[in-house]
Amino acid sequence: MKKIVFISIIISLTLSNLAQDLNNVQLPHMRKQLVRKAINIPDILGYKTLKCDFHMHTVFSDGIVWPTFRVDEAWEEGLDAIAITDHIENQPSKKYVGGDHNASYEIALPRANEKDIILIRAGEITREMPPGHLNGLFLKDVNPLDTPHVKDAIKAATDQGGFILWNHPGWKAQQPDTCLWMEMHQELFDAGMIHGIEVFNEKEWYPIALDWCLDKEIAVIGNSDIHDVNAHYYDVENGHRPMTLVFATDRSEQAIKEAMFAKRTVAWFDDKLAGKEEFLKEIFRKSVSFKDTGKERKGKKLILAKNISDIPFILSNGDQGFTIPKQSEIIVHLKGKHSSYMVLNLYTGSDKNPTINIK
Repeated sequence: MKKIVFISIIISLTLSNLAQDLNNVQLPHMRKQLVRKAINIPDILGYKTLKCDFHMHTVFSDGIVWPTFRVDEAWEEGLDAIAITDHIENQPSKKYVGGDHNASYEIALPRANEKDIILIRAGEITREMPPGHLNGLFLKDVNPLDTPHVKDAIKAATDQGGFILWNHPGWKAQQPDTCLWMEMHQELFDAGMIHGIEVFNEKEWYPIALDWCLDKEIAVIGNSDIHDVNAHYYDVENGHRPMTLVFATDRSEQAIKEAMFAKRTVAWFDDKLAGKEEFLKEIFRKSVSFKDTGKERKGKKLILAKNISDIPFILSNGDQGFTIPKQSEIIVHLKGKHSSYMVLNLYTGSDKNPTINIK
């Protein structure tokens, strides 16, 4: 009987193999599954916390990818909004790709609508210092920015209600020895033509630019300025691209624009936050909770610290320091009666960190 069963199995397997199309055997499991990463940062102060990158390039300037690819990256990495800011003056691939300065936006828009990514029409005015490189965001038409005089280009953006962002102010290719706020920048600021400054760009952090933003009431911005494939440049598996957190009334382009002109923004990069103290403290407050376990060890209180966000927090009071990892709980052994700590990876100035109290 066992022999009959065994022969039946062999015959069944043989027939199954014969039934396969040996000219084309499909192995769909080899394809990478497309998934969207969830970024956990709490909403604060009655606003929605939107994750945005307002500076990136495609083959329509000096980037290496097609516009729809930027949308796919943003979707997979958990962003809410992006701006493709191809250079007005620097288009090395112009010989091979047609279209005007709106082409990258128009190509990417159907994919953005499909994936529910807010796509902002934008362009980068690429000039020598001063004033350097500036992005015009929330434009109706990028083409008017293509004009010889830089102030005319900026005015063409502001006439459309555009938001003017000063890019990488400390970029060594334009400011090799320092990071200066120049006379022309003051003129543009006085004329209402600088609304935001990148305190972080690509892999560069400009602490002095954060002081400018906070002193002059300018929006604090952090962007990738990505030209490459994002996942080739950044370790997106274990970290995140630099981005701007925008605190908006709702998830829409108009709400993002209103929030940015109202300076409700924070730069997020390398597990650091930079911006106004009220925003940073509120993100911490909504992310971290402390609970007294009622226990002690060697005279130290044991406190349970819980962090629900994707931002780790590094605390120190001079005597004692500890890190509350992202999306984790830890037991903290509190020394003495000290309850006031600086959060060292939150920046409210070039050399300032906010202080929180553990209650």
